[in-house]
Amino acid sequence: MPKHMQNDIEKLKAKIISMGEAVEDRVYQATLAVINRDVNKANAVIKGDREIDDMEVDIEEDCLKILALYQPVAIDLRFIVAVLKINSDLERIGDLAVNIAERGLYLCGQERFEIPFDLSPMVALAEKMVTESIDSLVNLDVRLAHQIRASDDKMDAMNREMYTKLKGMLTTDTEHVNNLLHALSVGRHLERIADHATNIAEDVIYLVDARIIRHKPELYNE
Repeated sequence: MPKHMQNDIEKLKAKIISMGEAVEDRVYQATLAVINRDVNKANAVIKGDREIDDMEVDIEEDCLKILALYQPVAIDLRFIVAVLKINSDLERIGDLAVNIAERGLYLCGQERFEIPFDLSPMVALAEKMVTESIDSLVNLDVRLAHQIRASDDKMDAMNREMYTKLKGMLTTDTEHVNNLLHALSVGRHLERIADHATNIAEDVIYLVDARIIRHKPELYNE
């Protein structure tokens, strides 16, 4: 690998890791805003969305520059392709954190309403999957990436359980329909965050093993 390309790839890796850490923090702060009814945290996540967007554009421009200047092949090319895809997934996680914060901001004003579902297991799993997806990228850890894929099934099951419970309440508790819909949205956004963390894990597997496994759930336990 030419020295200049190696330096640029190392800088790119540092940037995608930094973005991952920033997005991870946004998810944490947004979920705290919902659970603790914290207006300040909700507003901070919403206002910080531009920073994540700027990071995404910067990383994409770096990827395109490396492709144009060096025409990388093999694992270097796979790395650039993986970073482009991971970059997009991280930006979407950042958007979903903003969506959660917005739901939290609304619920902060509903003092007489308590979410009739324990969101903490979904929150913990979503945060864990985001953290582990970034760790799998940093360490090129394929085994961890497969574990993240398996965790997505757990998140889907929790989301279905929440939806079933709240769906019934929507027809009986007409006074709190809007509040229930906001709570339902929080769960749905957490489930989508888990999906994007899974996408990142699959890109890590592609990077290391040169295999596209998006549609192969039977490979979870390899």
